[in-house]
Amino acid sequence: MVMRVRILPVGEIDESILLRVAHDLTQVFPETTCRVDERLALPEKAFDEKRRQYSSNFILARVQAYAAKTKDTNRVLGVVDADIFVPELNFVFGEAANPGIAALISLWRLKPEFYGSPPEKEVLAERSVKEAVHEIGHTLGLRHCPRSSCVMHFSNSVFDTDRKSLFCDDCYLQVSLAIDSLK
Repeated sequence: MVMRVRILPVGEIDESILLRVAHDLTQVFPETTCRVDERLALPEKAFDEKRRQYSSNFILARVQAYAAKTKDTNRVLGVVDADIFVPELNFVFGEAANPGIAALISLWRLKPEFYGSPPEKEVLAERSVKEAVHEIGHTLGLRHCPRSSCVMHFSNSVFDTDRKSLFCDDCYLQVSLAIDSLK
């Protein structure tokens, strides 16, 4: 069986980033297909006035509800261009059910311009792919890896994301076993 991933834009997202993430996920995960679905509205109820951010938990719940209704798919990755948080952290780049079928990434803090640099679409695309791979890894049951170069390492900052490459050998083995178990 093939792992089938749907990418669900939440709110307005640059389609070229979505297509890049979809393409690269098929290159990273063995026996995987990926497609971009139609857009889900960014839920205004997810916005926290005090924090001026969106609740990652709330949006992920919407992605999970969408995933539960989809046929012929193993995973749904929500992609949002909004600043997201979980209660115990100032912000997150993403969140996922571990293990589960739904994940979410945010492009907001992956953009070079968030840090005062000029916009660079390639940098945003690379960071987005790494975070997508990381969150899909969580849906497959992977935990955070202690190796700073592994894509499953926890990112405290965008600099941690930039330092990552792909899976270390141990994490890749876990991914392969998890995908095989989908068969």
